[in-house]
Amino acid sequence: MDGIETLMIVAPPVAIAVVMLGIGLALSAEDFRRVMVYPKAVVIALGCQLILLPVVCFGLIILFEASPGAAVGMVLLAASPGGPSAAVFSHVFKGNVALNITLTAMNSVVSVVTLPLWVGLALRVFYARQGVDLHPAETLQVLVIVLLPVAIGMLTRWRRPHLADRAARPVKALSIVVMVSLIPIALVLNLDTLKSALAAVSLITLLFSVIGLTAGYWIPRLAKVERPQAIACAMEIGIHNTPLALGIALSPELLGVPEMAMPVGVYAICSMFTSTAFGLLLVRRRPSAPGPAGEPQRRTA
Repeated sequence: MDGIETLMIVAPPVAIAVVMLGIGLALSAEDFRRVMVYPKAVVIALGCQLILLPVVCFGLIILFEASPGAAVGMVLLAASPGGPSAAVFSHVFKGNVALNITLTAMNSVVSVVTLPLWVGLALRVFYARQGVDLHPAETLQVLVIVLLPVAIGMLTRWRRPHLADRAARPVKALSIVVMVSLIPIALVLNLDTLKSALAAVSLITLLFSVIGLTAGYWIPRLAKVERPQAIACAMEIGIHNTPLALGIALSPELLGVPEMAMPVGVYAICSMFTSTAFGLLLVRRRPSAPGPAGEPQRRTA
């Protein structure tokens, strides 16, 4: 058991670093310059991701009276940047993949600052009586573990693009393997706590996923953003970087509370189904081709 506990101490921060290194290796200056191509979509999506979703998350936590651990885990999830798989879903369901890449780049950088702020607020609100808080030293650790690997990856992409291309896929695969292997270990070590938390967070997690996807599509559409861009926004907002959130929740040097990882684990599974269902719904609502003899095109969302 000591060996497993040692693994749980060492592996999460290493996994976070690997995940963020993989993101950095995939980022280039073009990803940030593309903001000028889709300014409205980027601003709206970042506003939803960085402000609206955490606020919605707080509302769901209060409404369903989630436990302190589950509450902080949900806020951690809400404050995490979009996941790399968002671009895959966007591609499948005819979204603007270039916009997804830009949003992931912007989100990953900005969330280095916003994620500790939201998690610190959640700790103060939901753990106030327990006296738990995210101290400045812990916030600095989050910044170092998250920002430094991204910077190294981006520097490698800039100076050695061919090396970055070769390393990006293995690094991404390694991060997934490490984080997936940590989940069953965390379950075994904290089975009683997690069983009691599972039922409580499942409904909140499902609603959060549906709200994120819905808001991510319809808010841009109401702002006259083109449909492919709105689909990209929906997938970026609706699919979070769960390996990063899991690493922060499980790492004893950061949060180290397995109950906080439970909403993230449930969301990792749930979001795959909700994102697929949402994408299929959008495909069914896709505008039809013009009819014969110049019939007007049927307008849909």
